[in-house]
Amino acid sequence: MVGEKDPVLILDGLRPLYGEGVYPGRSDKRTRPEWMESPFHVLIATVLSQRTRDENTREACDSLFTVLPTIESLSLADAELIEPLIRKAGFPVQKAKAIKRIATIVLEEHAGILPADMDLLLSMPMVGRKTANCVLAYAFNVPAICVDTHVHRISNLLGLVRSDDPDGTEMQLREVVPDHLWKDINALMVRHGQVVCLPRRPRCRECPVRRHCDHGSTTDR
Repeated sequence: MVGEKDPVLILDGLRPLYGEGVYPGRSDKRTRPEWMESPFHVLIATVLSQRTRDENTREACDSLFTVLPTIESLSLADAELIEPLIRKAGFPVQKAKAIKRIATIVLEEHAGILPADMDLLLSMPMVGRKTANCVLAYAFNVPAICVDTHVHRISNLLGLVRSDDPDGTEMQLREVVPDHLWKDINALMVRHGQVVCLPRRPRCRECPVRRHCDHGSTTDR
């Protein structure tokens, strides 16, 4: 039942399998590109990651930042120049316009420094709560819960929350998970959703936290 699960035990059960986990644009720390040290570039990578796979995000980021590596160059570039560089990530027209506009906003309204502020991030194009929380957590190391489809689905399967939408899942997780573990939720559950708790057919017999899971404890898969 919701509120009766121990999220610390669950996350500790996942940690040995997935270590540090993942975030958009990289698979582990050994392959972390230099541009991932910049909060602005983490934001752009997270925008590019929307509705695509991690490997596509990484390829699009490498292509984009090789040609247009700075906020200034992205702001000055025509969207038509950005589009082919990010095509691998999908939706190049929409994402190119958003990236150019974000760069312009950061330059003109924030003196070239991406703000570590939820409301200011949400005011930017193609930045919703998931993207903003991802940037706060991974770029600024601020306690934040990034709820993507994996986190939403797995949190509900486990019984940590009961929510019909990602925003509701985020708010319920904030109530039951200690804030020093908020970043770990996304890092670990995303990998778990990619490797074991698959969307169409979860591999419950391989799950290290099955005994804590409402779904896993009732299935023979």
